[in-house]
Amino acid sequence: MTNKSVCVLGGGSFGTALANIMAHNGHQVSQWMRNEQQVEEINLTGLNSRYLPNSPLHRELLATTNLEKAIYESDTILVSIPSKSFEDVMVRICPWLTAEKTLISTTKGFNPNRFELMSEILNRNGKTKKIGVLSGPNLAKEIAAGQLTGSVVASDCIEVRSQMIKLLKSPTFRVYESTDMTGVELAGALKNIYAIVCGLAKALQVGENTMAMIMTRSLAEMSRFAVHFGANPMTFLGLAGMGDLIATCSSPLSRNYRVGFSIGSGKALDQAITEIGEVAEGVNTLKMVVEESQKHDLYMPLAQGLYQLLFSGASLESLISSLMTGDQKWDVEFITQKESFNV
Repeated sequence: MTNKSVCVLGGGSFGTALANIMAHNGHQVSQWMRNEQQVEEINLTGLNSRYLPNSPLHRELLATTNLEKAIYESDTILVSIPSKSFEDVMVRICPWLTAEKTLISTTKGFNPNRFELMSEILNRNGKTKKIGVLSGPNLAKEIAAGQLTGSVVASDCIEVRSQMIKLLKSPTFRVYESTDMTGVELAGALKNIYAIVCGLAKALQVGENTMAMIMTRSLAEMSRFAVHFGANPMTFLGLAGMGDLIATCSSPLSRNYRVGFSIGSGKALDQAITEIGEVAEGVNTLKMVVEESQKHDLYMPLAQGLYQLLFSGASLESLISSLMTGDQKWDVEFITQKESFNV
């Protein structure tokens, strides 16, 4: 593959880990961020100490605050911006986009201003149709440490999928492909809710039977919600669905899991978020998903129970017990008849 020019927008842990892989693969990589001190540190020391303190970065990885130059000089742009700033950054870069440039979202969440996925924001750019999303069980610190990792690139465009596979392919990082952009993206956004639930449960020292039940019923809720909005339920059996859910619901490296664990240990939501010091997308996602599930009459007892706990003073015990007392009939609803989908 001819070496490419790539820009990663965002100075967080995942964007930095991806930028480092591509730099090691011989591509010209710039990483844009607002923080001048962070840019200086990366360029002078080869470290992003705030997000990946123990992971030296490739010497050719260039950090910059010059957004216009970074966009102009890049063939491929990975947007690794927290959901709350994603739309604003896209508005800024639109004048510098062309039909030849590829846009990839790595952000797992929704537009906080409306029920809208990151790919939908990308598609509003008006310049390029080469759009994709990257998602999977991708804990950034493990990627940076060289742990074997798989991810999924989803796009309608075969060129986009092939390009991302080649950019990121390495001995420790493998990218699989999908055409179900809606399913892959919804899986990545929704699992953050259930990582909070699992963190809460783990703080209560529940048994492994309980954890297994919570995770599998979480997967049922995720797929039920996503299929309503056009996703393929089979997507949720892969890395972007079950894989990402297992990783984020089991690991203290997951920000959303840590939020849940802190709350289950007696801390207030605001305190838990402040102590983590990074964006936990699940809290914002929860509000959006519960609102949409009520609007479309989708049965999601775990998400609704978590919402009641965080914002209406309900008890954690009532959240767990909702699994045992709610309406239930089928285990795997997509192998049953449509009229039986209420599980």
